[in-house]
Amino acid sequence: MESAIIAVFVIGYLAITLEHNIKIDKLIPALAMMAICWAFISFGIGDFQNWFDSGAHALVGGENGFGKLPVDLKMHQMEESLLHHLGKTAEILVFLLGAMTIVEIIDYFDGFATIKSFIKTRSKKRVLWIFAFLAFVLSAIIDNLTATIVLISILQKIIGDRNIRIWYAGLIIIAANAGGAWSPIGDVTTTMLWIGDKVSTGKLIGYLFIPSLLCMLVPTFIASFLKPFQGNLPDEEKSASDKKPHRFGPTMLYLGLSAIVFVPVFKVVTHLPPYVGMMLSLSVVAIFAELYSNTKFSMSAVGANEGHEDVESDALSAHHSPVHHSLSKIELPSILFFLGILMAVAALESLGILYGFAGSLKASTPQLGTEMAAGGVSDLVILLLGVGSAVIDNVPLVAASLGMFTEPLDHELWHFIAFAAGTGGSMLIIGSAAGVVAMGMEKIDFFWYFKKISWLALIGFLVGSAAFMVIRTLF
Repeated sequence: MESAIIAVFVIGYLAITLEHNIKIDKLIPALAMMAICWAFISFGIGDFQNWFDSGAHALVGGENGFGKLPVDLKMHQMEESLLHHLGKTAEILVFLLGAMTIVEIIDYFDGFATIKSFIKTRSKKRVLWIFAFLAFVLSAIIDNLTATIVLISILQKIIGDRNIRIWYAGLIIIAANAGGAWSPIGDVTTTMLWIGDKVSTGKLIGYLFIPSLLCMLVPTFIASFLKPFQGNLPDEEKSASDKKPHRFGPTMLYLGLSAIVFVPVFKVVTHLPPYVGMMLSLSVVAIFAELYSNTKFSMSAVGANEGHEDVESDALSAHHSPVHHSLSKIELPSILFFLGILMAVAALESLGILYGFAGSLKASTPQLGTEMAAGGVSDLVILLLGVGSAVIDNVPLVAASLGMFTEPLDHELWHFIAFAAGTGGSMLIIGSAAGVVAMGMEKIDFFWYFKKISWLALIGFLVGSAAFMVIRTLF
């Protein structure tokens, strides 16, 4: 039965990787393989000899272990594990829902238009550096996916020539992924490690800020000498579609960003899970959003027409809550994808498959540079994980690593995984959520990116990895 479960996972994984070829949204195979894997576990529960207890981080097996338990107790263990994994997954999903809603509320008030007003120069090189630093900083606060969407939307308003714009988009992808790696709220994979108590905010920033900064700076510096970034941008005529900015836009931008940054502080002070702080931040932002909303709901209009249901319905529909509007705009397919892939990986973890695979890796791979720990995982494995994240989705790779390795909180292994998985995806345009969304927004060709941008991303990845290997000796 284990072989069947692995086969289902591999087939589902391939379907996710080949999403653009088979024209099936990746959330569909993710949800399917989650359900099928757990169904197969239930059907074959009586035959399994080992079980990985994620709560205790230990393998339940041996002569008098899991294999000797009666079927009803094995079923109970399975239900406990399923509930445990669902709880841990729900923490991530609720956290992401809160962050996405805050970002949509900012956008409801056109808050991100404030960033456009900061860009006064027409020098291509200066604009490149401005967008690179904006991507690096914004992705650390509102995550790399959202930062990419915001900045490319701004690019489209200030640069009319798409052939010029796609070069900027390529560097934004590199900078956004680099910025997301050093922040606990900057990338889904980093958030997973943070919520899973593998990294702390302070140590994550200490280990990864400089490697991530170099991962952005070096490619941007090299690109600034390339021909597409020489000279000045042509002056753009003001479009008639450019609407007047919302008067509360800047306020909501600063309030929303501050609320998201507050979440790690809340976790450190209260020791509560991050999603609790995110819900508090969302509630504060939502209060101000409702107060600042220009739409008003008049109860007097309803009372004056009591008994007239059609008039009352019109009055109710006239009130558009910014919070309700923002909730309707969040990326629910992404949430469902994360649910499917994380719970599918949890199935492999529960059977002890990932634990056994981690042991094989430790025993068979050569050490590269400084060994992380006695008998630990080599740097080569983590570097390969980073390269692999450019080919396949980094979320399941990091989810698998959570089940494979048992190193304690803030072990350097987890920080290197956070960096490699976060920045390695820049090497191919399909290797990260930021790349995929940029590909869709600007219709960037896969092979154009591979020829023009991938080598810059590879240089940044290697420079950042080398910097991490130096910095970890100081901790």
